[in-house]
Amino acid sequence: MDMAVSAPPRLFLRIAALILVAALTPLAGSHAQEAPEEDELARGILQRADEIRFPKQGFQVDVSITTSQDGDDNRKKYRILSKGNENTVVMILEPASDRGQIMLMKGRDLWMFMPEVAQPIRIGLAQRLMGQVANGDLARANFTGDYNPRLLRTERLDGEEHHVLELNAVDRGVTYHRVLLWVNKRNNRPRKAEFYSLSNRLLKTCSYENYQPMAGQHRPTRLVMQDALRGGEQSILEYDNMRLRDLPDRVFTKEYLKRLQ
Repeated sequence: MDMAVSAPPRLFLRIAALILVAALTPLAGSHAQEAPEEDELARGILQRADEIRFPKQGFQVDVSITTSQDGDDNRKKYRILSKGNENTVVMILEPASDRGQIMLMKGRDLWMFMPEVAQPIRIGLAQRLMGQVANGDLARANFTGDYNPRLLRTERLDGEEHHVLELNAVDRGVTYHRVLLWVNKRNNRPRKAEFYSLSNRLLKTCSYENYQPMAGQHRPTRLVMQDALRGGEQSILEYDNMRLRDLPDRVFTKEYLKRLQ
């Protein structure tokens, strides 16, 4: 008798649960459809910001880096040859004592060539080049392809609305684990960025400044990178003489670099 009495309530609860699941399923589906649209919106914003920072075609640009640390300034000048986001050569122009040192990036593989060393040395994108500047900041500067973007919010800076993008690394081979990027909603210009470690610690900040016409586009010619862990330490990158170049694939080979040393 007890079993006969208790069965109907259990059956009723089971039917109610099935009805609830059926009712919620369309809602879950609608959220699943919204996510790809949001991803595409964020990816489009990131691509347009990257195209403002650097040309999609092959190009050459000179970069001067001045690092301030403990009251002392250290300055070096580099020339970058880049083709897409997969092939880059970085040559030291100044000081004269460092000439002949060249970095070569192929995909996410990076080597340092030094005149006094017979074989190239494998180095990492995240390794520090000088001051607050990592190797990847010069060799692989575009975010598209290295990060999965997500639109977090909009924020007002200097009287204008900005998209705030969260960029999460596609794998551990990229320069930073996580980046927050502020992009102007009106003109797609990057305004500032925050760079985070694998443990989600803020490493440094960057502001994109002094937009000037270069290679057919108004681009930031001055980047200020500030150490978030040690106050007062910063590196200033100044870009100049950017021009489009037809760079054949042979330029980005170890054999070709021996001719540049």
